[in-house]
Amino acid sequence: MRDDEWLAQRFEENRARMRAVAYRMLGSAAEADDAVQEAWLRLSRTDTSDLHNLGGWLTTVVSRVALDMLRSRTSRREDPLDDGDRGAATVDAAAPDPEGEAMLADAVGPALLVVLDSLAPAERLAFVLHDLFAMPFDEIAVILERTPAATRQLASRARRRVQGARTASPDPVRQRLVVDAFLAASRNGQFDDLLALLDPEVVLQADQRAVENAAAARAQGAPPLERLIHGAAAVAGTFSGRAQGARPALVDGVPAAAVGVGGALRAVFRFTFDGDHITAIEIVGEPDRLAAMDVTVLR
Repeated sequence: MRDDEWLAQRFEENRARMRAVAYRMLGSAAEADDAVQEAWLRLSRTDTSDLHNLGGWLTTVVSRVALDMLRSRTSRREDPLDDGDRGAATVDAAAPDPEGEAMLADAVGPALLVVLDSLAPAERLAFVLHDLFAMPFDEIAVILERTPAATRQLASRARRRVQGARTASPDPVRQRLVVDAFLAASRNGQFDDLLALLDPEVVLQADQRAVENAAAARAQGAPPLERLIHGAAAVAGTFSGRAQGARPALVDGVPAAAVGVGGALRAVFRFTFDGDHITAIEIVGEPDRLAAMDVTVLR
């Protein structure tokens, strides 16, 4: 067997583990595949004659690639916000990726991914590699370029947040599903579906900039956005056919929605939940308020 064939075979033997590490780091099946592909490119350019633990080396490489991707994502505030797919959204497009959902359910349960999204990149890597893949802190510390003691503290802090989220109420995954359903119903003008998601006494509040932005973008025949709207029927009527550019997001760690224009954050929808119902919606458009929020757009 030629050396390149042997190397490719060994790589394939480690692919599943690398993809699992990358997926839990990145929360995206497509990005996990990209990270694994990058690991292969780096392996193909590396002299492997002195590698005694190829599996460990590959795990380290894919972890570093995923960490760089996470840090890049954080620096650009997650995915660029734009209106390029305006009008093309459907219920299926708003739903979580089936392959990703299956992987997550098989591994650690659906709530964990939402919690991991709220962790800093270094915390996430330390927790994933140690708690989920049993990698020693000494090895993780090399990837993070920190001391083992500091790496242990990162994992401990992440573990407390994960455990707290698992036991706390409400359930962020349940809230995310409510937001997804709300956005899908809004985009597709499904008034009855919106009504079913809203508490009868729901209150919608919008700041002045959000009202002005909505007026500028209002389609012909659509009702105007007002500063204060009360009641499920009125709120459902306001949103029916709207939210075309809104995407699911985490705002300060809570499921929400975000709207962007030309790559800039334009508005945030913050929700208050009671079980599977929305009891309040706040639309924030003031730039100073938006800048103070931690907004992560979800795929």
